[in-house]
Amino acid sequence: MDKLSRAFGLRDPLIARISAGMPVYGTCAGLIMLSSEVLDAAQGQQTLGGLDVTVRRNAFGNQNDSFETDLETPELGLPPVHAIFIRAPVVTRVGTAVTTLATLSDGRVVAVEQGDLLGTAFHPEVTNDTRFHRRLLERIAAG
Repeated sequence: MDKLSRAFGLRDPLIARISAGMPVYGTCAGLIMLSSEVLDAAQGQQTLGGLDVTVRRNAFGNQNDSFETDLETPELGLPPVHAIFIRAPVVTRVGTAVTTLATLSDGRVVAVEQGDLLGTAFHPEVTNDTRFHRRLLERIAAG
């Protein structure tokens, strides 16, 4: 995604729009793209930034280590969010302006927001739960 954004001249316009307050929701690799720092990054990998977080790529292992779990998300209400993790990153550092929206039972951060930016390490788009997407749409409508 990073290489393509640079190859097609999208990186700088995206950074400008994000900096100007465009609401963005990054899932999995999108969370990596929105992060300010990536641990275990590929050589030369760059991010768009915006979220003051550090993430670790493929934090749970390879494709065979993908898993599903239910996450408590107080800001989104009940029921818990059914989260599907596929070669997912994890947030290892959360900046002071960032709100943690969900953690695993061991405390690892897997969903965050900062202003108009949302990021999840999991894939809610493959479930019937639209609460994260509605949260983004609320940001857009308020914009």
